[in-house]
Amino acid sequence: MEITTRVFGTIEIDEQKIIHFPSGIIGFPEMTDFALVFDEEKGKDAPIRWLQSLQEADFAMPVMDPLLVATDYNPEVEDDHLIPLGEMTPENTLVLVTVTVPKDLEKMSVNLQAPIIINADTKKATQIIVNTEKFPVKYYIYDILCELKKEGE
Repeated sequence: MEITTRVFGTIEIDEQKIIHFPSGIIGFPEMTDFALVFDEEKGKDAPIRWLQSLQEADFAMPVMDPLLVATDYNPEVEDDHLIPLGEMTPENTLVLVTVTVPKDLEKMSVNLQAPIIINADTKKATQIIVNTEKFPVKYYIYDILCELKKEGE
């Protein structure tokens, strides 16, 4: 399937890779179908990917694996939130967090309080709010990403 996006222009999406959010995402319940895309120039191993809406071409959220920047990240999630996704195992569970990229890149942050949980087998997902002070809404990551880049060189 071919879609037109604001960030990437026209791209091809494998329909088998469409991620369905039965309840939409927080703040946008009508947006239920997404594709996880990455910047071709930076490659598949780039830390930041994009969750691109298939219903709204202008809507794409930068996301990343929280373990890249918060190695102790392990939020407790009530099983009721995961039931609509199908059987969850460590092998089929993908957790992502949204990235905020302001004009001042040094204030780049991730939201550790509202992770996105995806069942890679069923391609179903949900975004939840973790009720704990342990994980902030703004967890600053600029210095961490710079350090990771140095290590990778």
